[in-house]
Amino acid sequence: MNVKRSLSLAGHRTSLALEPEFWTAAERLAGQRGQSLAAFVLDIDRTRGARNLASAVRVAVLADLTAPQRAVSSS
Repeated sequence: MNVKRSLSLAGHRTSLALEPEFWTAAERLAGQRGQSLAAFVLDIDRTRGARNLASAVRVAVLADLTAPQRAVSSS
């Protein structure tokens, strides 16, 4: 089940619904980068193109989680 959260992105409130596992991973990634969750999502928002924001966050989280696997398999 998705969990909906409200974030302030560049001064605008927006709601985002993600599965709890994606929220946990996004919070972890934001912390690793020294960012707040809102700043992390804003970075994704600025580069997402036409993709909806929830999908863009999921893709960013998955890309980060699979990056070590891609590095190993391409060696």
